[in-house]
Order: sequence, then C-alpha cells, then structure tokens
Amino acid sequence: MNETGVVAALAAEARTLGVAGDGILVGVSGIGCAGAESTARALIAAGAGALVSFGLAGGLDPRLQAGAICVPSEVISADGARFPTAQAWAERVSASVQGSVAGGKLLTSAQAIATLEDKARAYRETGAGLVDMESLGVARIAAMHGMPFIAVRVIVDTAADVLPAAVAAASRDGQVRIGRLIRALAGSPADLGAILRLAQRYRAATRSLAAVARGGALAAGTFA
Repeated sequence: MNETGVVAALAAEARTLGVAGDGILVGVSGIGCAGAESTARALIAAGAGALVSFGLAGGLDPRLQAGAICVPSEVISADGARFPTAQAWAERVSASVQGSVAGGKLLTSAQAIATLEDKARAYRETGAGLVDMESLGVARIAAMHGMPFIAVRVIVDTAADVLPAAVAAASRDGQVRIGRLIRALAGSPADLGAILRLAQRYRAATRSLAAVARGGALAAGTFA
C-alpha cells in the first residue's frame, strides 16, 4: 500500500493531477463530506496507504489571494472536530512549489460559505484561513485507518468575493454542468458578473493546483 489516494471533489481538480507522476490514485467524490468519505474508503480498498484532500477552497483570511496555495496544519469543523495533518509530509509539499505556501487551519463546512458577512464571521469565530466542504471527511477516514493525511487547497473565491449560488448548483455531482449553470443564471441574472470574476480566479487556482502536482511531493513514498 505505497500509493497516495487523492480525493478531489470536482473532475476539473482531478485533471490537474495528470502531471503528478506515478504512485497516485485519484477519486472524484462530488461536493461534501459524505462523498469524500466514500471515495477515501474506495481509494484505500484500491491500495492507497495515505490520503490527500486536493482541490479548491474559499478564502476566509483577507490576506489570501486567488491562486494562493494552502497546505494546512489542521482541519477543523465548526462543532469542534480537529484533525492534524502529517507535518513532515505537508512541509515537503510546501517546499516542492515556488513561492509562499499558507498553513494554519482549514475549516470544513457542511454548507457553502458564500457571503462576505458569513466569511468574515467564520474567520473570526474559528481562526481558519480557508474553507472547503470535503477535507474533514477525508481526514476522518485517514484517522480511522491510522494513515498519513494532508490537505492541499488553492483559493478560488477570496474573502472579498461573493460565491454565486449558481456555481454550487452547477457542480454538485463533481462536474460543472453548463446547462445547469445556464438555468441557474436564468433565475438569478445578477450572478453573471460574479461568475465572470470567479472564472478568472478559477484559472489562477487551477494553475496553482497543477504546480503542486508537478512538484512531485504527493507521489508514493514521499510521506514515509
């Protein structure tokens, strides 16, 4: 069991791992902890000996810009659950990419934190610099199996960006469905400007994810 199991919520996130090299097993979970846990179990059954939660995140710390790479030291939930990440492995991943990498806390939320007010409140109450909807589930499965675990997340919507509801509606099953997005926009045309801004941030974020994959520190054996 020398391979690294990488859980990505979206197929577009998983595609950036094509340059990660050998020793990587990838699963697309869809959005949310339930799918992330199921995918993590499937990767373990396929031979994974360590787990990574990999993909995009929302910024809570105003200092984090779109495209910022984050390898947190801890994954937390609002109800008090806490899972530390494998420190030495996290440090190797951080060192494998150029530029600064943020650490700190990653909050996993059951719902998208979309408004500026809610992002500011989550930052104030938890101290987490970023938020996703899957990492706690992957961390929980890794802890149950006594496996190394890290999260690698890149900021797409910053603390100053409203997350359009249409985006979440279009990507629930792990694929960005254009038809679903168009239907959601028809019901909320005011989201168009925010979606165009988010598209620019998304391009920066996927470049950062690919840079982490190219660094090679996710591959099998680097966590030993």
